[in-house]
Amino acid sequence: MKEKKIIVAISGGIDSVVLAHLLQQLKFEISLAHCNFRLRGKASDEDQVFVEALANQLNLPFFTIAFETLDYADKNGVSTQMAARELRYRWFEKIRRENELDYIATAHHLDDDLETFLINFTRGTGLNGLTGIPSLNNKVIRPLLPFSKETIEKYGHENNIEWREDASNSKTAYQRNEFRHKVIPILKKMNPNLLVSFQKTTSYLQESQGIIDDTITKLKKELFVTIRSGVQQIDIEKLKNRKNSKAYLFELLKEYSFTEWNDVTDLMYAQSGKVIYSNTHRLIKDRDHFLLESIGDKDPTAHFQISKGQTTLALENFKLQLTTSDVSIENESKNSIQVDAETLEFPLTLRKWNAGDYFYPFGMKGKKKISKFFKDEKLSLIEKEKAWLLCSKNDIVWIVNRRLDDRFKVTDATQKTIQIAYIED
Repeated sequence: MKEKKIIVAISGGIDSVVLAHLLQQLKFEISLAHCNFRLRGKASDEDQVFVEALANQLNLPFFTIAFETLDYADKNGVSTQMAARELRYRWFEKIRRENELDYIATAHHLDDDLETFLINFTRGTGLNGLTGIPSLNNKVIRPLLPFSKETIEKYGHENNIEWREDASNSKTAYQRNEFRHKVIPILKKMNPNLLVSFQKTTSYLQESQGIIDDTITKLKKELFVTIRSGVQQIDIEKLKNRKNSKAYLFELLKEYSFTEWNDVTDLMYAQSGKVIYSNTHRLIKDRDHFLLESIGDKDPTAHFQISKGQTTLALENFKLQLTTSDVSIENESKNSIQVDAETLEFPLTLRKWNAGDYFYPFGMKGKKKISKFFKDEKLSLIEKEKAWLLCSKNDIVWIVNRRLDDRFKVTDATQKTIQIAYIED
């Protein structure tokens, strides 16, 4: 571990200053990163000056940044504390990546862990919310988590370490401080060994969560099927047949940022086509299955052109390859069509479908709306969204990978053909 490069998130308070001293004494390669959230006027600037002086004293690399935290909170509709959290962790990760560092170290300790437990408990949470602050979370490490605030302060005093006091820590305007100054002192009075008891409790809960995680991992292999990149299919009936299906559903989907859990569980019994969104994913009811899809950058208006003589159109996940011939080619398949070259007007256009689009299905008489074709083919919402249409002027030549338009078919009178093949990358 000592060969790893660590960036220490440092506020100037005793916890983070002690952490910086300890890691340096233990010969870790560290740097310091300080956020000025501009929430306490002159005091915030003085904290920044103090931490920069500490970095110089310890001969450590130093990073700092100032945020307009209140503006960010107002713009994004979050609390001041959440705004500060989002801003700092995003910045810490940026520094870590740009400087090829291994970990971000924060100074959370045992008292912080207890406060988080109580906050989650009073708000209402699942078991995972009661297992405490993780000591390792991706690239974030918390070396002081096993130690109490009292132990850290004692170390600071005994070693004549200087730090800055944050006056906001004594105010009860924040919920965390209310627990810190009002609730926890009463609990400690009732049980002087509260922190020891708390450590035991979270240890048991973490072990229980571990058992649940192992079960959910196995269940995912049974219920989740990847049908294409970014899309997973979940068997609803198998889920319904389990006792406590709602609890299983919560554990299966909690990592995908869903918050409206009543809506998610109701989706099991909703009609096909209904959708629930999270910040990162959407969950679609598709007959007897859920379709879980990550939300990427989607542009339903995207279109691409193929000029006359062009042989390839390459997109991110597939390409269309055009081959001109004087004779009919025999290897036609679902992924490939042949058309009469004389029926095409270039440039061809590849686009998404729109309401009202219609075509003349190959082998049938008359026209059919694309929406009706999709319904008859029992396509899911995701499959409909991913469908591409190859068009000549305003006429649809091919619902790519699905059906040729009869107006462009090869006939006995055809003198030149163009084969158009869909090739996945």
